[in-house]
Amino acid sequence: MDKKRTLSLGMLGLGIGYFLWYTPYSALGKSISGALLPGIDEPVGGLVLLPAAVMGQVLAMPIFVYFGGWLRYSGRREIAGRSVPFPSGHTAQSAFWMALIVGTTTLNFTFPGASIVFMLVLMRITTLMTAPVVDLMRRRKIHWYSAAALALCMVSAVIALADIDNYTLTIGALLSLGCYALAYYQRFRIMSTWAKTGDLLRDRRYFIEEHMTTPLVLLLIVAVPAVIGQGTWMHELRTGFTSFLLTPAVFPALLIGVCYEGLFIMTSLIFINRREYTFGVPVHVCASLLAGITASFVLNGAFDAPLPSAAQYLTALMVVAAAFVLSWDTIKARLARRSGAPAKAPNQILFVCGGNTSRSPMAAAIARAEIAANGGTPHWRIGSAGVSVSAPGTPITPEAVTVLVEMGIDAPLDHRSRPLTPEMCAQTKKIYCMTRAQRDLVAELAPAAAARTMCISRAADVPDPSGQPLQAYRSCATQVQTLIRRDLLKQEV
Repeated sequence: MDKKRTLSLGMLGLGIGYFLWYTPYSALGKSISGALLPGIDEPVGGLVLLPAAVMGQVLAMPIFVYFGGWLRYSGRREIAGRSVPFPSGHTAQSAFWMALIVGTTTLNFTFPGASIVFMLVLMRITTLMTAPVVDLMRRRKIHWYSAAALALCMVSAVIALADIDNYTLTIGALLSLGCYALAYYQRFRIMSTWAKTGDLLRDRRYFIEEHMTTPLVLLLIVAVPAVIGQGTWMHELRTGFTSFLLTPAVFPALLIGVCYEGLFIMTSLIFINRREYTFGVPVHVCASLLAGITASFVLNGAFDAPLPSAAQYLTALMVVAAAFVLSWDTIKARLARRSGAPAKAPNQILFVCGGNTSRSPMAAAIARAEIAANGGTPHWRIGSAGVSVSAPGTPITPEAVTVLVEMGIDAPLDHRSRPLTPEMCAQTKKIYCMTRAQRDLVAELAPAAAARTMCISRAADVPDPSGQPLQAYRSCATQVQTLIRRDLLKQEV
């Protein structure tokens, strides 16, 4: 099986894994809170079962981390003379918001009068609406299909809320949903800055640090109010840490946390993919809604629990449709690759590096100069982009400008860094990458363009001069110029 297909099946596998963990997770939350399981004689409030669910995740997390082999990617700190895994500041912040997501998601399936599907629809609507907002804030282009998906989400929300006779939405449920939406926005915002870069070690460090910190932060969030014990909701949390642990419901409540640990891994790996959130969200949405519907039928068959209303199924279908609309770009790329359709803009050449501030803009400037000097046709369009642009809009580095001027080449002073997109790839004749890792990332981002993507040098990667003395920029520019003159001009002019 070739690499491109393996990458495709990897995302599919994450979606399947997410579904397999989410189905028992949501079913257990609803069955415990509704007193459906044998041995549970009365409904259990969400705040009462939450501490046991958190403890289940705290117990399961080290096992998953150890057998997954992830711990070696974590940052470390010396404590009492020993080097121990320790999160950075930004992953600790992300873990706080993720802890709120975990806690509110569990609570959302315990509110009486609201079905699994109904709460899932409301949660997924907020996720679908959050994703393009964060992409827009990170200066990623929002396409027509993103706008169409948002419209479908808003219509589905109206239909779901208009079905007033088939649900009860308490103040507590509204507060939980609002906290869930805010937490997802904050998590996406932080992840956009510190992860999703395509840098394997950096992304894995973010993943493991957030993952190992989240259950501990959530345990602290629920334990402190339980210790205080003032007010009804704090008293319920205290009950969850005390008398509830002696009831028959404690074991399935612990399993809720174990299941969330599994789906936490799947959803984190889905979202940390370097592509925009509007690529991962459809997988997340479809898998979870399918899991919610499956859990509803399981509870109905096993315990005669009421099924969601027809309107709730309709809203779920519309949210899934929104997810498919959101993935239009990916579907289009797959269809183009299967049909073998040629690229539609044969005069576009794209140079790709990491941050799009040094190597690729220098290569583009050099290629323009060389094509012009060798009688190339004026309609050639030469561009550049990056696969790990952390700050879109950054100008070309002063060192790169200096080197280009020394070579007698017009420096692109108006250049601003931009992240590579599937649309850019679709409009190219050739894509030249500075490293093999970048070539692989382009193939993952735009499978239809994989055959047109290659390394600028077949022999070795072109090293990144960023942060190095001016001589490193000179060496890089000279190497790129040699490669363009020797190989690229023969093919393109």
